[in-house]
Amino acid sequence: MYRSYDEIMKFNKDEDVGFIRLAFVDIAGKQKNISIMPSEMKRAFEDGIAFDASSIKGFGDEVSSDLFLKPIPETIEILPWRPSEGRVVRMFCNIVKPDGTPFELDSRKYLENAVKCAREKGIAFNFGAEFEFYLFKCDEVGQPTKIPFDNAGYMDIAPQDKGEDIRREICFTLMNMNIMPETSHHEMGPGQNEIDFKYSDPIASADNAVTFKSVVGSVCDMNGLYADFSPKPIKGKSGSGLHINISVKSEDGKDYSKQMLAGILDRIAEITAVLNPCDESYERLGEDKAPKYITWSHQNRSQLVRIPAAKGELKRMELRSPDPTINPYVAYGLLIYAALEGIENDKQPPDSIDKNLYTIDEEFAKTLERLPGSYAEARAKAMSSDFVKKYLPLGFLR
Repeated sequence: MYRSYDEIMKFNKDEDVGFIRLAFVDIAGKQKNISIMPSEMKRAFEDGIAFDASSIKGFGDEVSSDLFLKPIPETIEILPWRPSEGRVVRMFCNIVKPDGTPFELDSRKYLENAVKCAREKGIAFNFGAEFEFYLFKCDEVGQPTKIPFDNAGYMDIAPQDKGEDIRREICFTLMNMNIMPETSHHEMGPGQNEIDFKYSDPIASADNAVTFKSVVGSVCDMNGLYADFSPKPIKGKSGSGLHINISVKSEDGKDYSKQMLAGILDRIAEITAVLNPCDESYERLGEDKAPKYITWSHQNRSQLVRIPAAKGELKRMELRSPDPTINPYVAYGLLIYAALEGIENDKQPPDSIDKNLYTIDEEFAKTLERLPGSYAEARAKAMSSDFVKKYLPLGFLR
């Protein structure tokens, strides 16, 4: 792991680095970057590299438009798909104001603060992501179409599954960047795929999520395809989710899994605007294994939270409502604060609902609390939530 300017400069020389991408995300979690030459690294470390914040949605206006990027040494990674001569590397950055103080809408710093809060209470979390996405063909001039890359179904194999080689290339590229995928397969929709990551600490997991979308987009583009991460790209077909796996450990050795679950269930409606941050998100919920109700159960994939059949280090809860349009840093941070609230107040989850919620009758459905049915409803709940006001700068709400 690299920790200093001198170590980074030696790395750049040894690896023939020609360009450094200083990366950050906007409030929506979309990666942005500025490229600099190695000769500018000293200035980047000492003073930061300035950029026009007024051109980044949600970051500010023309009156106070200067922000600075300061690279985080341990995040340096070679981009394997770029040329081997004059290599390109990426470094995530802290965003600071001209006086050097942190920018309040720096997503990565927001998550760092949540992790620090948990650590001070003797609690540590691990997160793992399961990304679903569609592959579409491009036309003769390289523009994306809505024609799926294949018409295969769940876990089909070649030749029906045409995404096999693409997923393989994506996984090898991720491994070259020290990101370890666990599984990959074809999903239910035509041209729909899934790749899952090994769990890691929250910051690394969020970094990996942002990097993953960049890798998938680049690999697909090089193969004449378009990767679509929207939650409902084809009407009437399966939506794409981003299932988040969460586990908890404590310094006192106690198992706080139930309290973590209770805390998240208790606040889920109030933070849904962050977990499902666009109108299209709500077209997915309630269909094709996407949840609609605020419930949990063991193994049951019709629930908001599923407790998979796993033991030891793999014991976790799987939150099934989020979709790939989230800002992972902000989403993970809010989930940590909700979990900590559950742990601190010794909250206990409601009884599990061991039913297939897609086949229940209307009378039983009326007894269950529902997730918000639209982004407008979800945002209104967030804006009126004391929990959200306490833990989230409202500038993160889109």
